[in-house]
Parts: sequence; structure tokens; C-alpha cells
Amino acid sequence: MNDILLFLSVVETGSFVAAGKLFGLSRSTAGKAIARLEDGYGARLLNRSTRALDLTEEGKRLYEHGQAIRAAVAAADDSIASESGVPRGVLRITAPDALGRRLLLPTVRRYLETWPDTQIEMSLSDRVDNIIEKGFDLAIRIGVSAPDQGFIARTLLRDEAVLCAAPAYFDGRDRPLNVEQLTRHELLQFASRSERQGWHLQEENGTWVRAQGQVRLRLDSAEALRAMALDGLGIVLLPQLLVGADIAEGRLERVLPRLNQGKVPILALYPHKRLLEPRVRRFIDLLSEDLREFRSSKKH
Repeated sequence: MNDILLFLSVVETGSFVAAGKLFGLSRSTAGKAIARLEDGYGARLLNRSTRALDLTEEGKRLYEHGQAIRAAVAAADDSIASESGVPRGVLRITAPDALGRRLLLPTVRRYLETWPDTQIEMSLSDRVDNIIEKGFDLAIRIGVSAPDQGFIARTLLRDEAVLCAAPAYFDGRDRPLNVEQLTRHELLQFASRSERQGWHLQEENGTWVRAQGQVRLRLDSAEALRAMALDGLGIVLLPQLLVGADIAEGRLERVLPRLNQGKVPILALYPHKRLLEPRVRRFIDLLSEDLREFRSSKKH
């Protein structure tokens, strides 16, 4: 069964090295496990080349059945594993810079105080790296609607998206009264190597429309977008969690507040494993609780 689970990870990561890391194995050991499966079934499961791993027809069938096996194992683990499991060891986390600095650090402090046998290594970056290759146990992401193949996602919170700008930005400019008037304005948007932000707003008649405007500045950091908005460079669309305090204190003001500007999912993303370690599960639970309490406190 372990060889089958390892086979699934090889397929999903496309790498013997990455799959082996999930199970604490070397590339050589992972390769031998797949060879054992092929010997046992009397069939080649993967076509190997220097650039890619491709499934054979037999490999495709084993992958389909293997997913059902993995789901059954996970269900058994969940039903038997004790919720009182005590977190121990090193927890490696990657999270967006803005969210990490503003909202995760209090959870980190609380986590370390609650479970003294744990350590945390955290990378604060908006870059979405391969978390297996980088050795992370957990990634926190904003605005991702579906997990990458081979990962499990848990939605921690769906936060309100907020369109806003600094009061100084409107010096000499008219405030937009509808989505169409955004075309006259400077929009600050997120962009990375793998994705480019687009804005969809719901008008009062219920129709969702794509907002158009001048986008002369794109950044791969939510914190940098917030900073540019505070400097009066344009209009930005960010989660309430990141700009709520700025709006409350007048540094930013809402734009088109009567329109539904959508929800932004905040996800915990982790690799498929037979059993989610207590140190990972407890952090996810704690962060989910802290995010909901933070949002609730900002509403009152």
C-alpha cells in the first residue's frame, strides 16, 4: 500500500525526488518502490524520460484505483486518529507577506506558547513555489479557488474583497460612480509568473462585469499593492483583512461601496499524506479560529 501511495505522489509531483521527500525517502528508494510495483504487476506503469514521467495505460488504471485507496486510508485515519495528538517537531510554513506579517504572527506566537515541543520555520513571500520541493508542510494562499494537483486545500475564511484608494488619489479626479467609469482611473493589480489578477464586480442589477481601467503598475505582493495605494498611486482591490484598519482610520476610502466586490478565499494548502501530522492540523485549526475572531472584532 505504501508503494501505491508513493506511486500516486510520483505521478502528481512529476518527480521521484519530490515524491520521496513526502515519505522521507531518497530518490533511489522511491524509484525502487515503483520498480517493485511494476515487477509485482508485470507491467510498466511509467514511461521515463529526462524531461517527464508519462503514465502508461496500466499506470493510468492504477492511478485511478490508487486515489480510491488513498481516500479510504485517509477516512480510516480520520476516524481513528485521536484529536488529542500533541504537536511536536518543526513546522515549515510559507505564506503571503502581508497576511503573514499582519495576521499569522499572532497565531505563531500562540502556537509556540501552547505547544512547547514545536518549532516553526516560516517563509513570508507572495511567490507560489512548489511547496514539496521547498520542504514546506503548509502553504497559506489568498485568492486561490482550487488546489494544485496533488494537494489538499482547506478554506479558512472567505473574506470580503474591498475596492479602495487613498483620499489623495482623488485630488483633481472625479470618484467613479459605476464600473464603467473605472476606465478613467489607475488600477493597481496583482501579477506573478503564474497568474494575473482580474476584477469582477457585481452591479446593482445583479450582473457581474469585468472592471477595465489603466493598469500601469502590477506587483507580486499584496503588501506592496497596499503601500502603493496608500501613496495615492491608484485604486486597489484587496481583502478586508488587509485594508480594514486603513479604511477605518481614513488612510484609504472605499470605492463603489454599494457594489458587491466578491469574496476572497484564504486557503491552507498541504500535500496529500496518509495522515496529517498533529503539528500541521493544530496550526490550521488555530489559524482558522484566529482569522474568524479578527474579522469579527473588526466588524464591531
